[in-house]
Amino acid sequence: MPHPKVIEKIIPPPTPHFVGDGFFVHNFFPGTNISAERMSPFVLLDYNALSILPPSQSPKGVGVHPHRGFETVTIAFHGKIAHHDSAGNAGVIGEGEVQWMTAGAGVLHKEYHEENFSRTGGKFQMVQLWVNLPAKYKMTPPQYQAIGKDQINVTRFSKSGSTIEVIAGNYGGIQGPAKTFTPIELYVIKLATKDKIELDIPTSNLTAALIIEGDAIINENIVAKENHLVLFGNNGTSITFQAESPVTVLFLSGEPIPEPIVSYGPFVMNTRQEIMNAMEDFENGKFGTLS
Repeated sequence: MPHPKVIEKIIPPPTPHFVGDGFFVHNFFPGTNISAERMSPFVLLDYNALSILPPSQSPKGVGVHPHRGFETVTIAFHGKIAHHDSAGNAGVIGEGEVQWMTAGAGVLHKEYHEENFSRTGGKFQMVQLWVNLPAKYKMTPPQYQAIGKDQINVTRFSKSGSTIEVIAGNYGGIQGPAKTFTPIELYVIKLATKDKIELDIPTSNLTAALIIEGDAIINENIVAKENHLVLFGNNGTSITFQAESPVTVLFLSGEPIPEPIVSYGPFVMNTRQEIMNAMEDFENGKFGTLS
């Protein structure tokens, strides 16, 4: 018989702040009394809740900046985001699409509202998740995965139209397109009114859920409101989500990386010396060029 994972805490959206001039985000972790170590293998979660972007002739976003030692995963729920990096990658993601960038040994990149979307404005909602890399992969060459809608397997599991979109990992034999360095489950769950889904997750996995739309009933009797983050304890093996009205959930679960985490701004490494090395390499132009 499955044992439900206990909810450790439900975190309301922290006071939002601007990242660059284009993203107004709630930073759920690190912070809000949650360390990066507690959330391993994830090290940061920024959430731009649903908003209306006013039209602008000049696209707003985040200018050129470096990264080393981890991956950025950007998920668009509404609006369009453009990306360029010093490894020669560029792309645009729209609703239901994902950018998965492995910074690895070091990369410069910039991200901003796509030009046409910026001119017209409209609904904007996105998540950026940082995924740590194990020490042996921190200096891997930069990589980029542009995951379009047609690459994400969407499984309909009820007559009412409820779906689960597998970005990474495996749900019921459905494999997500994202290639990961450690075991990660990343799903978008969309529940129609009165529908329910049960997930089986390893006991030791870090497991959390961001409620993107609606209020979710978890494990039969606990309500998690829209724009709240649910953190589960490292116990039990099952979680149920249920909807009294339509609900969208970003579900993340991963095998913790049992290594020290030392971070400074855009660098996530294992030691202070490695952070200093990253800063020196950046200053010496070893991350490439990007204008």
